[in-house]
Amino acid sequence: MAIETHNVEYPEELQFLLENLLGSKNVYFQPPATIKMSYPCIVYQLDYVNSTYANNKPYNNNKRYSLTYISKSPDQFIPDKIAQLPMCSFTRFYISDNLNHYSYRLYFHAYPNN
Repeated sequence: MAIETHNVEYPEELQFLLENLLGSKNVYFQPPATIKMSYPCIVYQLDYVNSTYANNKPYNNNKRYSLTYISKSPDQFIPDKIAQLPMCSFTRFYISDNLNHYSYRLYFHAYPNN
């Protein structure tokens, strides 16, 4: 399954992309501590922005997101799909509260509105 991220609008299109990849609406962008998440799920948040400037204006913003797939089972199907996203790299695996966590960094370009 090839998924392109280079034309993703922030963050609604990324949300839609991740929901399609997961096959459910259990995708949470920077969730507050009070939200009750359903598993399996994907949690993501903005991690870093690198802007390129021309004429003193940003014309290219490379945004990096921290993305974590959380599941009760150590299934590799969804983590393998996430790892195949363009500009995505696996960072680590850990278990917390009897849940499996697969962490990634995902980069994509966002273009400012003119």
